[in-house]
Amino acid sequence: MSDAPSSSRAGSSPMRWVPSLYFVQGMQFWVVMLIAGLMFKNMGVSNQEIARWTGVLGLAWAIKPLWSPFLELFRSKKRIVVAMQFTGAVCLGAVALALQSPAFFALTIAVLCLLAYASATHDIACDGLYMASLSAPQQAAYAGWQGAFFNASKFLTLGALIVWAGHLEKSVGVFNAWSTIFCGLAVLLALLASYNAWALPSPASAANAPRSAQAVWQTLREVIVAFFRKPGIWLAILFIVLFRFAEGQVQTIGPLFLLEKREAGGLGLLTEQIGAIYGGIGTAAFLVGSILGGLFASRLGLKRAMPLLIIAMAVPNMTFAWLAHVRPAVDSGIALPTLLASLPGMPSTLSDIAMAVTIEMFGYGFGFVGMILYIMQAVAPGPFQTAHYALGSGVMQLGFIFSKTISGDLQAALGYEHFFYWTIACGVPALVLLIWVRLPGREGAPAGQATPAAEGSPA
Repeated sequence: MSDAPSSSRAGSSPMRWVPSLYFVQGMQFWVVMLIAGLMFKNMGVSNQEIARWTGVLGLAWAIKPLWSPFLELFRSKKRIVVAMQFTGAVCLGAVALALQSPAFFALTIAVLCLLAYASATHDIACDGLYMASLSAPQQAAYAGWQGAFFNASKFLTLGALIVWAGHLEKSVGVFNAWSTIFCGLAVLLALLASYNAWALPSPASAANAPRSAQAVWQTLREVIVAFFRKPGIWLAILFIVLFRFAEGQVQTIGPLFLLEKREAGGLGLLTEQIGAIYGGIGTAAFLVGSILGGLFASRLGLKRAMPLLIIAMAVPNMTFAWLAHVRPAVDSGIALPTLLASLPGMPSTLSDIAMAVTIEMFGYGFGFVGMILYIMQAVAPGPFQTAHYALGSGVMQLGFIFSKTISGDLQAALGYEHFFYWTIACGVPALVLLIWVRLPGREGAPAGQATPAAEGSPA
């Protein structure tokens, strides 16, 4: 059976399906990991409960490498993708109904849990379909479109939908507003799933695909054992966890602090103002920071760049510590630049807060590149490079989830200002650990290890 990419055989352009495929991937992820927290905050749920339970939901993406090999037993990745997209649409509709129940929080968390695991499974099949359908040059050529449409979904969910929700909250109330939002998301996802059922290619199964669950389990066990036998792996795991320890806390509590009423220590922003800031210039700043961070690390090499990348990860912590200290009033600030002034729901008096969030997201995007490259260049190389990259990413996500889960309790105990000071301190251990952590040089090989000639140097 031929392994030639199906899109090449059919002569159809990947642009028919790559954008819609990765837009759906991003949309489901952002709904669970970002939108849910902001929604619950407006419904009066405490920061502790929001952080704890959205952290639990994020576990789905952290542990997905454990069941990803078993999806190779299915002959059609397209069917898995489409089935998970329709499952996601049903879950979004169920959230709209759950929000009308007196037990809305428990029911919504239960439905979002199902959505999270369906989305994580979708991601596995989605990436597998992409790789099986396209040749290596095509995979590289369309990789940029992946990221573009994944983040385009963030503009929609964290930008347009949050702004829309903020306007609806004033006219129909918080619960009805969010039920409307989730109904709209359910319809959108169902339409996209229907389109993808028609547009997605159906690549042939790989000739070396496993034929039994026992074979999959044996390979998975070998991969895990080899991962934990890597030299210095436990120090690497500690470094990965500490790198994102502060970030998980700030990315969870920061937006809630902006929404919190001023008498409770927050800044008292409106829902639509949060959407305009984060979904607009905030997302753009993250993308610019990510691109520049990658170029910076590429030019200096990871070993020389990593200290500055870790310091960049502390920028969001310092930004929120400043906001919590000065607590700029919403009706004060300098005039907005034209770009910000054009955003809906963004009066010019919010410029100081908007600029702070822009700096925050730029620093986050710039520094986060360091961990991606570290896992790719220092942890993953070896006979199971792809699988070990997935495991390293899973460890990274577990560290993020742990810090996210405890952030609400820490904030409640410390208050907003002292909590953000604490997150600044949380960034120091990763910087200190660089004394012992092995980092690749300019060539992309781990210290003391030559880069395999067959693989070449990572970009």
